Amino acid sequence: MQDKDVLRRFIFSGLAIRGEWLNLTDSWQAAKQHHSYPQAITQQLGEAISAATLLSSTIKFAGNLILQAQGDGPLKSLVAQSSHQKEIRGWARYDDKIAAESFADLLGNGRMVLTIEPNKGEPYQGIVPLTGDSIASAVETYFTQSEQLKTRLWIFADQHQAAGLLIQELPSDTNNHEQTQEDWGRIEALADTITEQELLHLSCEEVLHRLFNQETVRLFDAEPVTFKCRCSAQKVATTLLSLGRTAVDDILTEQQEIVAGCEFCGQQYHFDTVDIERIFSHSLVAPHSTTQH
Repeated sequence: MQDKDVLRRFIFSGLAIRGEWLNLTDSWQAAKQHHSYPQAITQQLGEAISAATLLSSTIKFAGNLILQAQGDGPLKSLVAQSSHQKEIRGWARYDDKIAAESFADLLGNGRMVLTIEPNKGEPYQGIVPLTGDSIASAVETYFTQSEQLKTRLWIFADQHQAAGLLIQELPSDTNNHEQTQEDWGRIEALADTITEQELLHLSCEEVLHRLFNQETVRLFDAEPVTFKCRCSAQKVATTLLSLGRTAVDDILTEQQEIVAGCEFCGQQYHFDTVDIERIFSHSLVAPHSTTQH
């Protein structure tokens, strides 16, 4: 039986290499249910969310990891987020007509931005050019340039599931650099034989056995992954406050009400003149303010 909506970490005994296996099923369906993305966009978004979830487990932090890919192609922007508690969400912005299907053709020239937003402390951001033929390639480039850690990812997504496999070099105290490189090369070559069908449809144990049955692998307990959007009426109210009363009143004069939609979950928040008055008088958003999907 395949594990669903979980991330599982593993390490290789005696080797300075760690790994992660990921499956997104219900969480992936929830993340995209409010959007009717073309198939090519769905695949890229699923891979981006998988990458963000895997990366969120490589860093010890409490907060959110945000992966953004922006380019000059028909796929303008991908945003994928995962918290340290494996709460995921994501969205994509693209031209109405999508003819391209490959990662390079969809995004064109651009950049990938990885942001760590800790619950306490200042955010950290790393930026690299979009290179290679996939989100995985761009992430690998980031780790090579910014973290100097050998890192490989294999990520796949379709309309039903998204899945990923990650291996990463660990800091090693050994002086035998040649042996360390040999170990990495062997594990990388074995992992590189994974197929899309295997990663999407086999259990973690089956994948690890097929790939690394000659290695000693220690597998840790499953960590659940869920879709969760953190939007709220109060967050929208804070944004309206930042715009200033004059700008907000101008919008109200023109539109009679302000409607703010969440790009992640599709939730819409409506604010009329009474709501705006309460916001700017430092009250909470009116309880009777209507919200709808």
